[in-house]
Amino acid sequence: MKTPIQSFHIPVMGLAYTIDTPIRVAQYGISSVVSVMDDELMDQLTQFYSQKFKLPYQSISTKIEDFRAKRITAYLNTLDTIVKRKLDDVKSNLLKSSQSINHFMAMLPSSSVLKQTLEKYVQGKLEESTMQDFLNTHLQSGDIDVNIMTKVDKVNFDKNQALPQEYNDAHAALRGFAKSTLNSSVVLSAGMNPKLFSYFESFKDFYPTKQGNFKKKITLKVSDYRSALIQGSYLAKKGLWVSEYRIESGLNCGGHAFATDGLLLGPILQEFKDRKEELQSITFELLVKALEQKSLDVPLQSLEVKLSAQGGVGTHKEHQLLLDYYNIDSVGWGSPFLLVAEATSLDSPTRELLQKATEKDLFLSNYSPLGVPFNTLRGVSNDYYKNQRIKQNKPGSSCPRKYLALDTTHNPKGLCTASYKYQKIALQELEQDKKDLSLMAYQNKKDAITQKACLCIGLSNPSLIEHNLPIKGQSQGVVICPGPNIAYFDKQVSLKQMIGHIYGTQNIIERKDRPNFFMKELGMYVEYYKEQILQLKNDNETGQLKKIYKATKNILQGIEYYKELIKQELDYFSTEIKNIEQDLVNYHKQILQITE
Repeated sequence: MKTPIQSFHIPVMGLAYTIDTPIRVAQYGISSVVSVMDDELMDQLTQFYSQKFKLPYQSISTKIEDFRAKRITAYLNTLDTIVKRKLDDVKSNLLKSSQSINHFMAMLPSSSVLKQTLEKYVQGKLEESTMQDFLNTHLQSGDIDVNIMTKVDKVNFDKNQALPQEYNDAHAALRGFAKSTLNSSVVLSAGMNPKLFSYFESFKDFYPTKQGNFKKKITLKVSDYRSALIQGSYLAKKGLWVSEYRIESGLNCGGHAFATDGLLLGPILQEFKDRKEELQSITFELLVKALEQKSLDVPLQSLEVKLSAQGGVGTHKEHQLLLDYYNIDSVGWGSPFLLVAEATSLDSPTRELLQKATEKDLFLSNYSPLGVPFNTLRGVSNDYYKNQRIKQNKPGSSCPRKYLALDTTHNPKGLCTASYKYQKIALQELEQDKKDLSLMAYQNKKDAITQKACLCIGLSNPSLIEHNLPIKGQSQGVVICPGPNIAYFDKQVSLKQMIGHIYGTQNIIERKDRPNFFMKELGMYVEYYKEQILQLKNDNETGQLKKIYKATKNILQGIEYYKELIKQELDYFSTEIKNIEQDLVNYHKQILQITE
């Protein structure tokens, strides 16, 4: 079993921000997650990196059958080849250059056995042949994992004929990963898609061997324990094992925000800590029965379950709290890496905009065509182009990629709500209802239609701009979707500096007013449900109000949990106890006020 070198990973960010992160950082043992939604972007990058690393390349036309899956496979194989080559170079350089050794050791935690062994080699306590054997055994690249948003599974057509289900977008993405040379995980986000989950059964690489090994693994991104148990059990009944549950904060994260019913990250992590063995036992029992029914190999012993967590982590102490107290195997550090040019793909103007961003520049918007709250940064170039089209009375996008063309209200093939075609119809319908609306209500509905952003292009453009690759079609600029945590990181740093910050050898946050990440999330939930309750009271939605009052009870229980947690006088809170205590008092009062 491969032992990770690092205790953190870089989660998927957008479509492009981590699209080539493995090439940049995997040789240091850093695992990262690549979005496999945009096959056109991947095809362009396959050509770009094939030329850069002198690899054979063959363009995959959209006229070729199953082009989407084939493009994804080709790109992932290219990543795999390059990362293996770069790892071999690192191993070679570590044996020859003290400068390379010092640079590499700076990328490792102080507790690392690899780091300690390299120090002995530098001191002349190990022979070169011994060191080489050690590196071959212990120095592994970070995983090249892939992310699939399960609900982004548009049906595709050949002219007016719907193609079979396996050609749906998410299905094709899964097939592209399954046929690649990668030995890594697919990270499934955005909830259950039963048809997609069943499609996993078509690929033998997802089934365990008797020794408990996998060629391909499944990671589920989940918001709470109940969701993990339901989805993990569903897959286990098909003979499929979830090797890792990735727990993500509902609001204190980047990208789309999936708010829980007031369940806070601390109590959620506690439940996973307390019930991990139960989760493992229940799902393994279901797995064994399913494998026996399929006449497949049954593991000789219970399979491993890993837990990871992400969402707003910003200091070494918060990192260690998750590792030590909650027994998390890996901590996700996302948005801060947007300020590390060595690690992520982003155009310079947007990176500079992020560097200057404060809390007031970051907000939850309705920009996403998926209808889910979307983390947004004010002033991105996409806003300019979108507003220009609105002023010219031509709102909406030309929608060339159609990955989010999921609304079938007006077209059986689906339309994206950010598209010109959809918005034209929606605005015409609004005009018909105008006489029954107040001026403010009319304007609010109009804004809700036209503010949708073309995420397919806006989230892909950063990589094309950075690599000076051609951008076709209508100008969309860049969309960026950082988590609120980015407000406390105000300078661009090197990869070495960021890793030093994570492991506590240096501090790159100059502000003294950054709240604890648990308190930041708590405050966001209080504000979120304040707005929800106000809106529902205005609309006289009494049924929905009861549901939200239930959420506020969960928040109050979370506050009590944090009060008990800090009473344990853990070192992780030693310098911020007073601030946390004050936050808990304030948020408790606010929750009681909004439920009166």
